[in-house]
Amino acid sequence: MRDLGAGFGYLMKGQRWVAQHGKQYGWGLLPGLITLVLYAAALVCLGVWGGDFISWSTPFADDWTSPWQGVFRGFLTAVLFALALLLAVLTFTAVTLLIGQPFYESLSEEVDRAESGGHAPESGLSLMRELWISARDSLRLLMRAVLWGILLFALGFIPFVGQTVIPVIGFFVTGYFLTEELTSVAWQRRNREVRERLAVLRSRRGLAWGFGTPLALAFLVPFVAVFLMPGAVAGATLMVRELEGESGAPEPAHAQTPGPEAQWPAAYGQGQGQAQGQGAQWPGAHGQGQGQGQNAQWSGPQHGQGWTN
Repeated sequence: MRDLGAGFGYLMKGQRWVAQHGKQYGWGLLPGLITLVLYAAALVCLGVWGGDFISWSTPFADDWTSPWQGVFRGFLTAVLFALALLLAVLTFTAVTLLIGQPFYESLSEEVDRAESGGHAPESGLSLMRELWISARDSLRLLMRAVLWGILLFALGFIPFVGQTVIPVIGFFVTGYFLTEELTSVAWQRRNREVRERLAVLRSRRGLAWGFGTPLALAFLVPFVAVFLMPGAVAGATLMVRELEGESGAPEPAHAQTPGPEAQWPAAYGQGQGQAQGQGAQWPGAHGQGQGQGQNAQWSGPQHGQGWTN
């Protein structure tokens, strides 16, 4: 349950991040809009000519008497359209990521830089090579998603279970695939292979479900996917950083925590010194110091002259 909440938290953090960075959010909307137009056109075509396709593919029902012919072909048309909607939900993210690879790559890099003090991992590959790897990995995930979609669709005909339990399982499966696809942007820049990514996500299924399942539910609302995609990419990048054990912005080089041994943080100039007593400390200053003692330590050069006993 804790991972479910943490996954949903990363989704919300990603939406807040893009809300605070309007320029990245604006660019991140373009791939989703392009994909939405393509999918809408395909579904409209299916709605107009889907019945004709079913009639063409079921010639054996031409001689059936009314109303059985109409009921049978109408049922198949509805099944075809429902399957197309399911595949659209499962594949929307993969296609959007493929179309918007340069946009989301830039967005993910900005998130990494903001969280790590200016550093972002780089794959070192050319753009064409990255596009090829992204297309190959998306195709692998798509094939697995289609197999799951067909299986869940078939199980949906089981009385009662198919109308109650199977849809819930379907949303969790869809959410898991959405998480795989969205995290691929940040993981690809870290040169993580698909098998490595899947192994990590399998060990944290709750985190993947908590992130992707609410997103899958939101994607059922028209146009919502377009506006949530930039934040989803940003949230997935934040989640990958946590899974990779990458902390936030690093501490400045001069920041040190005093220990049992003496420490002397860096300052300006050049100097030398010794401190008297065990565990002696001499904080950095603009001066040169000398002293005596045991376990005295200092770092960094100093200006001026000072004396400690």
